[in-house]
Amino acid sequence: MTNHNGATGPAEHQPDPHGPTPVSRPARGAHPGGPGVPDLGGAVDPIDCPEPDTPIKVRSASELADALPYILGYRPEDCVVLLGLRQRDGYGRFGGRVRLGIPARAEDWPAVARQLARSLIIGGEHRGDKSDAIVVFVCKEPTEGEAGQHVRDRLQLFVQLLRTSCGDFGVPVVEALCISDGRFWSYCCPGGCCPPEGTSMGLPGSSALAAAATYAGLQVRGSLKEFQARLRPKDAAAPEQEAALDAARRTLRPRIDDETSRPAVTTATLDLARRAMVRLADRPTTPGRMDMDDQDDALLTHGEAAALIVGLQDRETRDEAAEWMEGTDAELALRLWRALARRCVGPYGDHAAAPLTLAGWAAWSTGDSLEAREALAMALAADPDYLFAWLLHTACNEGLGAEAIRECIRRGRAEREAAADERAAAAAAAAGAGAGAADRESAAVDHEPTVLDDEATGADGELTAAGQELTATNRELTAVEREAEAAEGMGSSRPVLPAVGATALRSSRTGAALRRANARQRAAGGARGPRPKGPSTRPGGRPARSGGGRRQR
Repeated sequence: MTNHNGATGPAEHQPDPHGPTPVSRPARGAHPGGPGVPDLGGAVDPIDCPEPDTPIKVRSASELADALPYILGYRPEDCVVLLGLRQRDGYGRFGGRVRLGIPARAEDWPAVARQLARSLIIGGEHRGDKSDAIVVFVCKEPTEGEAGQHVRDRLQLFVQLLRTSCGDFGVPVVEALCISDGRFWSYCCPGGCCPPEGTSMGLPGSSALAAAATYAGLQVRGSLKEFQARLRPKDAAAPEQEAALDAARRTLRPRIDDETSRPAVTTATLDLARRAMVRLADRPTTPGRMDMDDQDDALLTHGEAAALIVGLQDRETRDEAAEWMEGTDAELALRLWRALARRCVGPYGDHAAAPLTLAGWAAWSTGDSLEAREALAMALAADPDYLFAWLLHTACNEGLGAEAIRECIRRGRAEREAAADERAAAAAAAAGAGAGAADRESAAVDHEPTVLDDEATGADGELTAAGQELTATNRELTAVEREAEAAEGMGSSRPVLPAVGATALRSSRTGAALRRANARQRAAGGARGPRPKGPSTRPGGRPARSGGGRRQR
């Protein structure tokens, strides 16, 4: 269903003798468009069209039928449209609208008719857009071998149910038209005023409303089927694209499900999308929509399209992609999302919900509510439980402004960027703290060998001094021994004990020094840990000591 806005003029009401409930219809005295037809029109403000300086009259049902594509913005096909009218200042202005495809099964008609009436009337009241009257259009082309008159007869029960449902909610249906095969029929005609073969609608765009819309620059943008064709695969059975999607799903799906690898998939998907948008920007748009779509399709390989489609199945990735919603980014993103929706082939039709939702959001954000509603409706058809599409579709139909949604997305982006900055700062602080601790530990380790080397150097000095003292003592002992031998040979009674005592004293001090030096050296060796066997060197090229305090030569 879709809602729109617009305007039309007032109508005189009288009871409908053919209706099963007391509903109203416009008075008419002759064939529509002929002499004596009462004025059905008034001041008109077409949708998205500047209000003309002079009020425009819609003078007949024929002009009303001709104005419908300009009111909607496209040529309706195979659908029912309920158009609300509001009485203001003596004129009837277009109010809310609902549109739905005509149900194929007649048993669904009662429930659909009541739902359509409720959506327009009760929903409009909730939005402050109460309808005072309703116009019903059923638009359907005949099948092969069928005439437009047969379409009118086949849909008569459906229209009657619509009129009854609207009457149950207290709002009359003032006109109900069937448009088929370039002709129209009124279901409110009091018998005989409409020819059985219907009334020709004449040349398209010949009504006063159509002329005013054209003058204001408003154009009919094709049919609804043409809109849908831009968002559907051109070839439902595309084996190469399907094979690429299979490969992308096998590769990316496990990584998306893994919390540790998901951020990398998000980054890679968005980077690939940016590169694709750069390529699209380098190619100018072409006048024909289908030609431009073919050009955009040629810029994406099967593998790139598959990687983007599967990557966008992740909610966080899709939400970040939705941030391309303004200016040139939104226009390029819309082209990319359309191209991806056309690549969701075969069993991957439900994967189209993500690119279709993004396409609807980009279209709505750039002011194209018509394409937005259609893309979002197609997204819900692909996946009825797709929450993002449902929220946007509801907001769009409820008349909320896109700016409110943009502001929510901007806040989400700011919060995400702030959280990322905090995580980066925390990581940097942790890395700095770890580096500082490592530096301090390394400095302590570097300092320990220095202290040990200093102690070993002191021990070496003491050993050297003790060795020198020992050498002197040995010389003294030798001299004493020689002196004693000489004295004995000469029979001298010269005492030698004092000299021997002094030498022994010096020898005892030397032994103590040696013991102290060896103890310090052993202590230094124990602090350093076990030493490897065999020759080794200290840092800086100095020979390492072995047990016992000797250098390894």
